[in-house]
Amino acid sequence: MKKIALITGITGQDGSYLAELLLSKEYAVHGVVRRETLEDNEKLKNISSILNNITLHVGNLSDHLVMYKIFSKVMPDECYHLAGSTFVDYSFDEEFQTINNNFSSTHYLLSTIKELKKECKFFFAGTSEMFGEPTQTPQTEDTPFNPKSIYGISKVSSHYLIKNYREREGIFACTGIMYNHESPRRGNQFVTKKIISSAVKIKLGLQQELQLGNIDALRDWGYAPEYINAMWQMLQMEYADDFIISTGKLHSVKDFLEITFSYLRLDYKKYVSIDQRFYRASEKIPLCGDPSKIKTRCHWENSKSLEDIIKEMIDSEMNKYIKGKEYDYNR
Repeated sequence: MKKIALITGITGQDGSYLAELLLSKEYAVHGVVRRETLEDNEKLKNISSILNNITLHVGNLSDHLVMYKIFSKVMPDECYHLAGSTFVDYSFDEEFQTINNNFSSTHYLLSTIKELKKECKFFFAGTSEMFGEPTQTPQTEDTPFNPKSIYGISKVSSHYLIKNYREREGIFACTGIMYNHESPRRGNQFVTKKIISSAVKIKLGLQQELQLGNIDALRDWGYAPEYINAMWQMLQMEYADDFIISTGKLHSVKDFLEITFSYLRLDYKKYVSIDQRFYRASEKIPLCGDPSKIKTRCHWENSKSLEDIIKEMIDSEMNKYIKGKEYDYNR
């Protein structure tokens, strides 16, 4: 009998790759989407190739009754909670919505699992922003959390709620503390996609300049499809636990620029300017995860280099303009 999975955020980068992975493992895959998503082909593009193989349910994660009804209809064996507000806003704007999207939705799902199907395994997408300004680098699962944004605070709160349900109710619930991970499906609001998209347009003569903030900022960048494997592997363990999902390697935004523009046979220094509106100071202690625990317990690690990730992202972006034709970057 097929396992059943329920995914929130199924149309995003992570959700779409996860849906494909689970289909390849012969799961029955269900996803939760907003009504407006179903009416917008652009928002469905990441799952367009598998729409006939999955079941979508219309619902708002901030509506407890709706989520309860969806869960009771699906009765999943595994629930992957990937949806939520993802923008890191240090000004604390829209804080109530962020808390509601990230914390309350997690609470609704956990309470529903408790009431309807306690054996359902639950994965929560955590983030390196939970560490905020860390006390050490690389960070481990024992590094104290010190979030500096409402986004990070909402994720830490959700993590402790999950821990409580795991220890008090015996629910198989875990947090994957995921560091930055990229792919051609990365959202346009992220600096990596902004760099890739702008560099391709510059190569094609469609754009003249790229404005960025702090290019010395350091990040731990991995490959999204491999991080999805880590999620699934965490739910296949005998006992629930929390894991950092990262590469353990740091690269600067400048490194990302150099790799991107070099692949396109361009010099980034001729096209990139610093705009103080986008400037965000570097962390005193950089966010870099130690993946030793998940490597030892789940035999997982990120194997794709940042250079290869960037090349895949560029080729995919270029294909939007040249429609499957091979492009000569030496032009």
